Amino acid sequence: MRIAVLSGKGGTGKTFVSVNLAYAVKDIVYIDCDVEEPNGGLFLKPLIEREEIIEVMEPSVDNEKCNGCKKCVDFCQYNALAYVNDQLLIFNELCHSCRGCVLLCPEKALAETKRGIGQIEYGKSADVKVRTGILNPGEANGIPIIQKLLRDAAQEKTVVIDCPPGSSCAVMESIKDSDYCILVAEPTLFGVHNLSMVYELVKLFDKPYGVVLNKTVEGETIAEDYCRENNIPILMRIPYDPEIALLNSRGEIAAAHKVEHLGLFEELLGKITGGCSLETTSCTKW
Repeated sequence: MRIAVLSGKGGTGKTFVSVNLAYAVKDIVYIDCDVEEPNGGLFLKPLIEREEIIEVMEPSVDNEKCNGCKKCVDFCQYNALAYVNDQLLIFNELCHSCRGCVLLCPEKALAETKRGIGQIEYGKSADVKVRTGILNPGEANGIPIIQKLLRDAAQEKTVVIDCPPGSSCAVMESIKDSDYCILVAEPTLFGVHNLSMVYELVKLFDKPYGVVLNKTVEGETIAEDYCRENNIPILMRIPYDPEIALLNSRGEIAAAHKVEHLGLFEELLGKITGGCSLETTSCTKW
């Protein structure tokens, strides 16, 4: 089963939920698809077993062969090619590595070259397999790294996917083959706005979903009201707790320190995988 954990913005507790869930399950694969700012490893502290450079294919041009037919320019939907002053220009930052321009060129003036955009770290943290995607600084597109991460885990029994924040193409790539989506949100007006973005996204992909409300405060019900109005199941409420904030600041996993924390995330997994009713529940132990 693939469980995707996502949120409308960074800082809501998406990684907190992901790593604690992975720790509670034990025999699981944790995938950090937040390739621009991966930080699950700060908590799981895996022993890195190997690294793999991720490369993309890009076109290079032999201008002596190019006759200026512009077939490649007309084909490219991302405007990565332009023909200016009798010369073909290639904008690698816009290229999506589809290879179409190379295949179409009648003069064989375009060839494929490789360029590294980042890497994947494969590691182990106790019984948790940890796979972390890391996009090189300045790169615009981390989707090839995300695709590789998810392909490698295709045969794994249980996978927790720590998605990028927001609702961009990278998030869509992260959740498209998931079996369940956990939406992590804060109980504020801004938090509800960001929750609405990922809620619309999982509906668009027709995924089963539920919400974890993080850092809840007594009397602040705007997020709960939104979930109730839209018939969104609330899987868990996590009250604001300075102890949790302290554990996070130290890079510690809450479920590793207190048995009640461990039990709550085991219960969360049971709600998702056990087919039980997703009634609104409150995590009063926290």
